[in-house]
Amino acid sequence: MEPPPLPPWRSELRRARDREGRAPQARWLQLATVATDGSPRVRTLVFRGWAGPAVLDLLTDARSAKPAELDRQPAVELCWLLPRARRQFRLRGERHSLPPEVDIQERLRHWQALTPGGRAVWAWPSPGAPFDPDATFPTDLPDGTPPPDHLLLLRIDLVQVELLDLKTHPHRRRRWRRQTDWTEEALNP
Repeated sequence: MEPPPLPPWRSELRRARDREGRAPQARWLQLATVATDGSPRVRTLVFRGWAGPAVLDLLTDARSAKPAELDRQPAVELCWLLPRARRQFRLRGERHSLPPEVDIQERLRHWQALTPGGRAVWAWPSPGAPFDPDATFPTDLPDGTPPPDHLLLLRIDLVQVELLDLKTHPHRRRRWRRQTDWTEEALNP
């Protein structure tokens, strides 16, 4: 069976990311959620790859507030600003739950892809807890270290993508929605 075609916005995103080169910020996205008290929350996460044509993977710490927020409200929006390309992508979707056996397999795959330094942050104390100056903050975890239980995979199933192109005058804004088979729509910027 042939894999489904990529939505047209994927090539736009790839070109914009290519323009960023090897800059680490080319993989940084801002995740917007709704806190359990109803207030908005935004934080930066690292793009970990595509799990499907319109499905992306992020990792987070299960000890943070994000899991409870996403359990309460799985809808999210991501903002992916690529400054060299002068393009901003706004991606809307929902956290997709995986069967436990698939979740374990996928978390292990992502864990093994991390560098020793990238794995180290998962051995740090709980995020948001009071700072303990005597706590250990390792700088690396060697290959073969098992993933911690608090390594959480966020698989986001996208339903809408907007692109704001800041290079042109006036700016150019486009939208693609899954419900219209990713047909491009021109919008006012």
